[in-house]
Amino acid sequence: MQPFELFIGLRYTRAKRRNHFISFISLISMLGIALGVAALIVVLSVMNGFQDELRARILGVAAHIQITGEDNTLANWPKVAADAAKGEPEVVAAAPYIAAQGLLSYGQAVQGAMIRGVLPDQEARVAEIGSHMKAGRLEDLQPGAFGIALGSELARALGVGLGDKVVLIAPQGQVTPAGIMPRLKQFTVTGVFEVGMYEYDAGLALIHLQDAQKLYRMDSRVSGVRLKLKDLYRAPQVARGLVERMTSDLYISDWTRQHANFFRAIQIEKNVMFIILLLIVAVAAFNIVSTLVMVVTDKQSDIAILRTLGASPLSIMKVFIVQGALIGVIGTLIGVVGGVVLALNVDVVVPAIERTFGIHFLAKDVYYISELPSKLEWGDVTVIGAVSLLLTLLATLYPSWRASKTNPAEALRYE
Repeated sequence: MQPFELFIGLRYTRAKRRNHFISFISLISMLGIALGVAALIVVLSVMNGFQDELRARILGVAAHIQITGEDNTLANWPKVAADAAKGEPEVVAAAPYIAAQGLLSYGQAVQGAMIRGVLPDQEARVAEIGSHMKAGRLEDLQPGAFGIALGSELARALGVGLGDKVVLIAPQGQVTPAGIMPRLKQFTVTGVFEVGMYEYDAGLALIHLQDAQKLYRMDSRVSGVRLKLKDLYRAPQVARGLVERMTSDLYISDWTRQHANFFRAIQIEKNVMFIILLLIVAVAAFNIVSTLVMVVTDKQSDIAILRTLGASPLSIMKVFIVQGALIGVIGTLIGVVGGVVLALNVDVVVPAIERTFGIHFLAKDVYYISELPSKLEWGDVTVIGAVSLLLTLLATLYPSWRASKTNPAEALRYE
C-alpha cells in the first residue's frame, strides 16, 4: 500500500487544474529540463568525439612514448628498444628515429621543415602515416636513394609532386676555405601524406634513417626510440615504470606531456560548456518553484483539510516534493533518452539537416574534420542525469516548506 503523500502528489500531478496556466508552466519546465539534458549529452558527446579524433590524428604521427639520451642521441638503439619491451607487456612496437631541422628548396620556393629519419617498415608499427599517404607509399623511402615524403601543405607550398627534385639544406655546416657552408643534398619526392593536422602537414618531411644519418653525420647513432602501447591512456604509468627500470642517462617522455597544453585546453572547454549548458537545466528546474508556488496557492483549502485530518507539516511537504520531483524525473528521462538517441545518430542527423537547409557546418575546404564526430560516454550521461534530478529536487524544497506552514484556520476562513 503506497503512502498517502505519494498518492496525493501523483493525483495532483495528473489532475486537470482550474488554472490552466499552472499546467502550462509545468509543461514548459518539463520540456526545458528535457531540452537542457539532451543538449548537454549531445554537446559533450560531440566534444568527446572531437577530442578522440584529434588525439588519433596527433598520435598517428607522434609517439606514445619517446626515449632519447641526454644529448638527444642514442648510440645503441636496438638495445634500448629491447630493454624497453622487456618485462613491459604494454609495449607492442618500437622504432628508431632521427629528428632534425632543415630547409627545403624548389625553384624560388623555400620552406623550413622538421626532418624525421625513419625505417619505413618499423615506423609503420608505431605510427599511421602510411595509411594517410595521398600519393606514393612510405615503403618507397629506400636507403641510399635519397627519397623524401612531404606533408600535403608543405608539398603545396613548395609546388612539388611525385618525382620532383627538392634540395634539403642541413643547418650543420662544413668548414671550407670560403668559410662555413651548409650541407646540401638533392632528394626525390616519393610520397605526399595528409594526416589532418596542419602542424604536421605543413612542417614535416620523412626520409630514410640511413640517409638522415649520412646527411647529419650521425654515423650509427639516432635521436631516439619511439614506442607504441596497447593502451595509449596508460602511457604516463608505463613511462614512470621505464624511468625506474632503465638507466638514468635516458630521457623518457610520453604523449600526455608532449601535448599537455593542447589536451588541457580541450578539457577546460568541455568543463566550461558543461557549466554553460547546465544553466539551461537550472533555469528549467527552478521554473518548478513558480509552478509549485502557484499550486500551493491554488490548493490552500485542500492543505487545510489535510491538516485538520491529522496530516503533519512533513507529510504536506512530501506531497509537493513528489509533485515537483515527478516533473523533474519525467523531464530528465525524456532528455536522457532523446540526448542518447541523438548522440548515437549525429552522423545521420547532421547530414540530413545540411541537405534540408543547404548548409555545411564543417566545410571540407576549410576544416580537416569535415564531419561531426560523436562519442557517447555513459559516465557523462549518469552525471548529467544525477545533477538534473538534484536541481529539480532542490527546486521543490521552498514551495513545499511554504505549503507545510499553511495555517488551516486562515486557509478555511473564507471557504
